[in-house]
Amino acid sequence: MTNKITYTKQGDYLLPNLKLPEQPKVKIGIWGKRHLKYIKHRRPILYTNLLTSCKLTAYLADIDEQAEEMFFRLVKQLAEKEGVTEQLKAENQMLWVKRMNNIRNRATEIVNAELIYV
Repeated sequence: MTNKITYTKQGDYLLPNLKLPEQPKVKIGIWGKRHLKYIKHRRPILYTNLLTSCKLTAYLADIDEQAEEMFFRLVKQLAEKEGVTEQLKAENQMLWVKRMNNIRNRATEIVNAELIYV
């Protein structure tokens, strides 16, 4: 059995041309992309380990799913707690938008702090 390994010359050294196997195609949303950017820059060892073990895509898809669920749960809970209802939306749309934007921003900050930038 012969392996066809090719090399590239870098200065005085011959380095093997290595290629990772294809990773499964999974759609990764905004949360997963944010976490990917974070681990690339702040946790390079974790990033490299996940990449070389072909687990990066699955890991990011899982983070994305968890973050999405957490975000929608927080928005719903905060809206209920603060009385931001469909009735308010019908009576005063601008106030409803203002409050919902505030709730969404707070939920985003919580998700970022607890899942994305850790």
